[in-house]
Amino acid sequence: MKAIVLAFGIAKDILGGPDITLDFPGNTTADLKSVLENQFPRLKQLRSYMVAVNNEYAQDCTVLTEADEIAIIPPVSGG
Repeated sequence: MKAIVLAFGIAKDILGGPDITLDFPGNTTADLKSVLENQFPRLKQLRSYMVAVNNEYAQDCTVLTEADEIAIIPPVSGG
């Protein structure tokens, strides 16, 4: 599957820009995360990050389509 993945915060630095086009096997959020973490090992070092699909947080079992808007949301600290 081919997807455009948007990145925010520290994820943008890790991925090298605000978005990447990724071609990966499978079609779930878990498949996407596996490929991202293999290509960008620093992503695994984040305590937690979320994947949003069409402006909603996604579970690992969420099925993706090429038309989906996919975003990597890094952990956010508040104060």
